[in-house]
Amino acid sequence: MQHTLPSTIVINGIGLHSGAEVSMRLKPAAADSGIVFVRSDVTDRDNVVPARWDCVVDTRLCTVIGNVDGVTVGTIEHLMAALRGCEVDNVVIELDGPEVPVMDGSAALFVEAIDEIGLQVQEAPRRAIKILKEISIEEDGKIVRLVPCAGSRFGGRIDFDHPSIGKQDHEIKLLNGNFRHGLADARTFGFVHEVEALRANGLALGGSLENAIVLDDDKILNDDGLRYDDEFIRHKLLDAIGDLYLAGGPILGAYEADKPGHSMNNAILRKLFATKDAWVMVDVFMDEGDVASDYGLTDSRASVVAVA
Repeated sequence: MQHTLPSTIVINGIGLHSGAEVSMRLKPAAADSGIVFVRSDVTDRDNVVPARWDCVVDTRLCTVIGNVDGVTVGTIEHLMAALRGCEVDNVVIELDGPEVPVMDGSAALFVEAIDEIGLQVQEAPRRAIKILKEISIEEDGKIVRLVPCAGSRFGGRIDFDHPSIGKQDHEIKLLNGNFRHGLADARTFGFVHEVEALRANGLALGGSLENAIVLDDDKILNDDGLRYDDEFIRHKLLDAIGDLYLAGGPILGAYEADKPGHSMNNAILRKLFATKDAWVMVDVFMDEGDVASDYGLTDSRASVVAVA
């Protein structure tokens, strides 16, 4: 069934790129209303921005969505991943600035805030996108594909010419709280030379060792080191989970990527919805934690109905 929040969550922090203080309120929403951002600081035009794949306007440094009046909200991917991992379907997100607060550079604090108040079950089935056939995109040595499978599975590989990263691969099924335990606290990362260049252009003004893993040419600069040996690929998959939740519901299928990134994640969604025989919308009546087969149909308690 669908879920919203039982009450409002208030989260304060700074924007990764603006460096400005941001106050954000996550509010309950009606069934079938989806995830919507509202810029409370914008009063002279439409300030509502739906969290949808076709509203993505920039993917160079983070995922940015916008509306036809030019109102945008950036750095949404970590919050979107937390909403997906916690199975929140409907929520209104009000914020008084152009960015979601970066917090510690992961989704963990968003997940903790949601878990603290729990979820409100709604009398409507979840709307999920079931992958029917493989689709893929490839660009400059990067590959992303969506493949039919039971449940929601995310896997990926990265290869960085840096002694602290190198080649890493990881895979996770979104089932039984796995997101909370295996991905939610994986932090974003960047290199000193990149941060310096961004700041020279008025970006990454809120970035610090408190909200990102920062690397120089040969080592990690954070005193506390890594949370996982493969934290880098785990964070890339966290980003992918958030980016793909812009599909408008959970994806039932496998995401497989070589050198994933925000641009490729949005591109695969655009190709998916342009390929009409590659997917079908289904109603899901059971929560992920209740279905041992991870939305497969071998469990008689599971009810998944195609509705086209």
